[in-house]
Amino acid sequence: MFLTDDKKTCKYLYEYLFFGCRNCLDNIFFVRMEKILLQIGLLPKEAKVYLASLHLGSQPASVIARRSGIHRTTVYDVFKSLIRKGLATKTEKGSATYFQVLDPENLLSYLEREQREYSKKIDQQKEEIAHIIPVLKSLENPLSSKPKVKFFEGEKGMREAYDDTLTSTEPIRAYANVEEMHKAMPNFFPEYYSRRREAGISIQAILPDNALCRERVQHNSKEARKAKLVSAEKYSFSPELDIYDDKVLITSFREKMAIMIQSKEIAELHKKMYDLLWDTLPSS
Repeated sequence: MFLTDDKKTCKYLYEYLFFGCRNCLDNIFFVRMEKILLQIGLLPKEAKVYLASLHLGSQPASVIARRSGIHRTTVYDVFKSLIRKGLATKTEKGSATYFQVLDPENLLSYLEREQREYSKKIDQQKEEIAHIIPVLKSLENPLSSKPKVKFFEGEKGMREAYDDTLTSTEPIRAYANVEEMHKAMPNFFPEYYSRRREAGISIQAILPDNALCRERVQHNSKEARKAKLVSAEKYSFSPELDIYDDKVLITSFREKMAIMIQSKEIAELHKKMYDLLWDTLPSS
């Protein structure tokens, strides 16, 4: 309780207690709140005005300007932006205009709208890229016979390399060790198997005879896979090698990288070597 009944004195005391310690509060609260607002897409001035208005309630732009440290004419522009984002409102009281941010719950609605808009934007961009891919391919030099080599680094790069296998126009031939695959990327492959099957792409896999490979073989039908096992004692291996279309993809799970060679001649050699081995192995 304040030790005075004078309303003006109470107001000054309150503002001193709350805003007089503003410097320390900036370091532990306001700065943290501003940072979060910036992370969800608000601009720096929007974040400052939002927090000032949230504390002050419905006020003229001049009052919010003093509290936020933003110029009064800029505050008008900031509120136009916040209103467009569904985070604020304005009301006319006589000849004055009052501004106020809405309930903080609206921040969740704002994020949901942003997510929908972003998804629509990505879908539109994918559609536009799909239309120009034939044109882009036509720009490639058809006389160039040099193999193309791509290097993919880290788990993100490895995922990108596997996404390319989903463009295959034929069954994928693979040497794979499920133990190494699932150890390196445990949250990726179950989804990848489903995506590959949904894309209508089957796979032939030569696998070392270990527990996880045998367990995966039980899902062959569901995951559009044919598999044959080789002795894990003699022929166990870590990297995966995938052959499809005119590409050979080598993925090293221990070194977290992948190399893709695009060459019809090299891919055909690997396919013949693979088929030769496949035909000599007994069915699993």
